[in-house]
Amino acid sequence: MAQKPSIPKGTRDFSPIEVAKRQYIIGVMKDNFEKFGFQPIETPSFENSESLMGKYGEEGDKLIFRILNSGNYFFDKQTIDLPETLEHLKAKDWDKLSLEERKQLNQYTGKISEKALRYDLTVPFARYVVQHQNEIEFPFKRYQIQPVWRADRPQKGRFREFYQCDADVVGSTSLWQEVELVQLYDAVFSQLGLEGVVMKINNRKILSGIAEVIGASDKLIDFTVALDKLDKIGEDGVKAEMIEKGISDQAINQLQPLFNFTGNTSEKLAKLSVLLANSTEGMKGVSELQFICDTLMALGLEKSILDLDVTLARGLNYYTGAIFEVAPPKPVAMGSIGGGGRYDDLTGVFGLKNTSGVGISFGLDRIYLVIEALDLFPKTVTATSKALFINYGEKESFYAMQAIKLLRSVGIKTELYPDATKVGKQFQHADKRQIPFAVIVGASEIEKNQYGLKNLITGEQMQLNFEDLKAKLLA
Repeated sequence: MAQKPSIPKGTRDFSPIEVAKRQYIIGVMKDNFEKFGFQPIETPSFENSESLMGKYGEEGDKLIFRILNSGNYFFDKQTIDLPETLEHLKAKDWDKLSLEERKQLNQYTGKISEKALRYDLTVPFARYVVQHQNEIEFPFKRYQIQPVWRADRPQKGRFREFYQCDADVVGSTSLWQEVELVQLYDAVFSQLGLEGVVMKINNRKILSGIAEVIGASDKLIDFTVALDKLDKIGEDGVKAEMIEKGISDQAINQLQPLFNFTGNTSEKLAKLSVLLANSTEGMKGVSELQFICDTLMALGLEKSILDLDVTLARGLNYYTGAIFEVAPPKPVAMGSIGGGGRYDDLTGVFGLKNTSGVGISFGLDRIYLVIEALDLFPKTVTATSKALFINYGEKESFYAMQAIKLLRSVGIKTELYPDATKVGKQFQHADKRQIPFAVIVGASEIEKNQYGLKNLITGEQMQLNFEDLKAKLLA
């Protein structure tokens, strides 16, 4: 027997109705991206490994899908030189290597895996900016909607292949960009009908200041990576990880106020000003947040909530200023549906110094699940046709196709059943496809230059001329 087909864990097939709903979300995003002045670009699905590795921190690098160079074996004996102690590994497939053997071979991965699937859209965008800097007008506002891949453990709302929808501005240090990006989030979620979305905001300079104040500046990355997991592993888990990374008990005790940091935005900023009074970097972060939050409060948000969260860390190394993370409205239990932040010198790793950028990302797949859970997809979102013309034979089909051509020209999705089979079977087909109307064109309709229109939901049937038929289907 043939083996039952399957797909890799963490990937999915999408049905026509699912694709239609995803395209609806993407359409809302594109509409708002362009209203805010962002332009579309696309980059390859895979990049040179050296472009990706080392840009996401230790945690992120572990999740990058590496692409082995062509060949049946892990090594090409003709081109790879290994120490004598590792020569015996040349004939082994990757899957047969032990964890220790894989660790031993890490330093040779550049020779055996020169490319990797993109982990996100931000680093490829930075590479794009540097490579095309002479063609770009700065500040450059781009949006990008493409799939990314992460070797993560699949679970609800977390996939190995998923789409990111990014909007970034590069070439400006102005905090008005942060203000506009929060407004962009609010505009998209409001148009999608998501009320009560919580947009968490913090600043990496504040986190640097806290690390400085508690005497753990040399452990900043370990500190932020652990703090970023607060929602997942809780306060005790975060503390345990910090201890494991060498952060002292005394330093962790000084962090205790952060785990119970209450009050409105103004009150939280006042507390931070006291806590970080002796940190120049930390106070700069407070000042930046003060401007962003005060401005947004004055301008107002439509349906979203802005929340200053001092434990928000965004565990990616390239963030340097304001950082964002978006939580879905209650009562949906779901991870973040968006995130982003300021990166002052991401392009620097590709040779273009002092070019600041800031951007946000929308998690299409999770947003889909949230809208589905709240039953917020418009009833008009469908991948199906508006009407099915019943096939009674060659002469009738030609008459039908003349009308179908004209209906399609005005944007009405319609089709002819391809075979002149039993009429009952054709109606069943329309019902299974959830097509709301059937158009009947028999000999009598041709003779009268009319069309029989049947509403397959109510059962109502009527005889119409073409203009009335078009009006009914456009309604």
